[in-house]
Amino acid sequence: MTREEGAAVVEAILFTMGDSVEISALAKAMETDAKEVKKYIEYLKEKYEKSDSGIGLIELEKAVQLCTKKEMYEYLVKIAKAPKKAVLTDSLMETLSIIAYKQPITRLEVEKIRGVNSDHAVNRLVEFGLVQELGRLDAPGRPLLFGTTEEFLRSFGVRSLDELPAIGTVQVEEFKAQAEEEINVKLDI
Repeated sequence: MTREEGAAVVEAILFTMGDSVEISALAKAMETDAKEVKKYIEYLKEKYEKSDSGIGLIELEKAVQLCTKKEMYEYLVKIAKAPKKAVLTDSLMETLSIIAYKQPITRLEVEKIRGVNSDHAVNRLVEFGLVQELGRLDAPGRPLLFGTTEEFLRSFGVRSLDELPAIGTVQVEEFKAQAEEEINVKLDI
């Protein structure tokens, strides 16, 4: 199979599936290895990077997906209603951050860190498709474990969790100071 033919097969699969497809699944479908599929993906990326293409290709951990280039959004809005974007409140962002950095994590562990009930926040994040159930902890009560999804990666523009910013000791100290300040304010009331 030539590079162009292989790229056409990958393109057809990605277009038809709509969602991301793992590179290993592409290799299996094409009866080749992942290394060869990555060559086809690179060819497609180069093809789509040209300014005359409205399509792009994004990589998400070990998967790839076709997407519309950001520059085309204004034209899409004219055709279809603008998609409703999930609004993340401070409490949802706080919960999502805890899950992203500590996953897999139980709801109780999130609540211990936040200091408040997090049922609503976790449920909303699951509804938005940013968080998913990963299974159950092997402990009494078998609590659910939560982690982030591919939609989380897409929404925040990162390919993998490794690209999340590292929390430095200065930031940790700032967070501790803010928490202590909040506790003191609550005690004054």
